[in-house]
Amino acid sequence: MSNMAINNERQTAGAPPRHILSRYSFEGNTADVLSDIYREDTNMAIWQRTLSDKLAVAAEDILRRKPHLKASSIVSPETAVSTANEMIGLEGNASLFSEDIAQLVDMFCCLFDLRRAGLRITALDRAMCPRFHVDRVPCRLITTYVGHATEWIPHELVDRAKLGIGNQGQSDDASGLLKNSHAIHQLKRGDVALLKGEQWEGNEGAGLVHRSPSISMTARRLVLTLDFID
Repeated sequence: MSNMAINNERQTAGAPPRHILSRYSFEGNTADVLSDIYREDTNMAIWQRTLSDKLAVAAEDILRRKPHLKASSIVSPETAVSTANEMIGLEGNASLFSEDIAQLVDMFCCLFDLRRAGLRITALDRAMCPRFHVDRVPCRLITTYVGHATEWIPHELVDRAKLGIGNQGQSDDASGLLKNSHAIHQLKRGDVALLKGEQWEGNEGAGLVHRSPSISMTARRLVLTLDFID
């Protein structure tokens, strides 16, 4: 069962009736929590999973062998393993990594009734998207196998007018984007998250606000994302 994590905007007393953009994040320790992304009042669903020791070692080995890995492809559940093998090779326990990718592709395609998905595997030594932003997509799956994971802000704790050019050249911390100093939340390594974007019908103006974590010169990340294709 999933747990409702965040309760967002409420209508001001005495204000005229209007459409209220209330958005929640849901989290749980089983994969079925991901189906909560279909709730109208949800813009994030998090499967809080722990990587097995063997899978964690396999991911770290891939990052060590391929420190500049940047691979993307269009895959189906049937082709995911072979495509992943081509991306990362077959050394060591890499097959465990490919099998995990295939499982995520199968779940993503099944959940959204897709024949194919856009797969991207990226090794990072710097923040790929260092500023808070929203994605102009229907929904994106993201998981971090090595390193620090994605940071995000609950819907009711962000001033969206300060996104993009609205920050007037100021940092996220100084622009007024964050409504309080405790607004930033962070996924954990291994978590599988679905981030509802601006192109999800009915979610305009409520796409999940997130960014890459800041990482030190010695820290690296290995990140997987899946996107809609069909």
